[in-house]
Amino acid sequence: MSDESVKKIEHVFGPIPSRRLGRSLGIDLVPAKTCTYDCLYCQVGRTTEKTTQRQQWVDIDKIIAELKTKLSAKPDYITFSGSGEPTLFKDCGELISRIRQVVDIPIAVITNGSLLSDPEVRKELLAADLVIPSLDAGDEETFQKINRPVTEITFDKMLEGLIDFRREYKGKYWLEVLLLEGLNDSDEQIDKIAGCIEKINPDKVQLNTVTRPPAEDVKAIGTERLNEIAARIYKNTEVIADFRSIDKPSDIKIKGEDIIETLKRRPCTAEEMAIGLRISKIELLKHVEYLMREGKVEFVRQGERIYYRVV
Repeated sequence: MSDESVKKIEHVFGPIPSRRLGRSLGIDLVPAKTCTYDCLYCQVGRTTEKTTQRQQWVDIDKIIAELKTKLSAKPDYITFSGSGEPTLFKDCGELISRIRQVVDIPIAVITNGSLLSDPEVRKELLAADLVIPSLDAGDEETFQKINRPVTEITFDKMLEGLIDFRREYKGKYWLEVLLLEGLNDSDEQIDKIAGCIEKINPDKVQLNTVTRPPAEDVKAIGTERLNEIAARIYKNTEVIADFRSIDKPSDIKIKGEDIIETLKRRPCTAEEMAIGLRISKIELLKHVEYLMREGKVEFVRQGERIYYRVV
């Protein structure tokens, strides 16, 4: 990706309708796709930069300036998320502090939880109102198979980080568990995950499965099985996977027709469309999902890449 293309992508996107957070105004803090994991199910695609090295890829003043232009939309949450692992951004704590100086809106961090073993990362996130890490496995073998982490992150180290953060953090702490058919949905694996959850002791567990095109060929868990698992995995568990038609995304920046017109010319990846339409990849995928549910757009795989085209 050229330097010019990177400059076109805004770091603050939305607000996006969210089942969990209402109208969520996202902040994308890392380049796509920079992450500590390379998860089989990731809707953003394969990880191109797998690392644990934290950096400040964008100046905080620039983020704050962009944020101020979006506040008139009155979001319910300001959310650190996007096209990679947000805790790889080196100054999350300072950014939270700066946002507090500008606006009194709850701040959420959606993270894979892999860096919570780092005391500095835990310290930076203490000021957030809500933190939602992930747990997709109950043992090392399944962890490696599903999340494909960088070498230095082991299952035990990741789990200990989730437990340590719970002890230190006073805000709302929700845990997301994403289940995949044939990989982590067996009774044995669910029992192992449940044992880990008891040690973590989150305020809430949210069960999810794949509902958008994943990075690899993995299958979703059915609603009945998800509800069955929810009843046994933890005392306060809800299913958040949404198999129903979602409401049409807000056309704050683009319209579905813009995506259709782009795809009429040639099939594109989500990243290519996001650059061309000058929006976040996550925001674009919300629109693409709606168009797919309407039967107007479909996806095809070519090698390791996902391309979208008009039906």
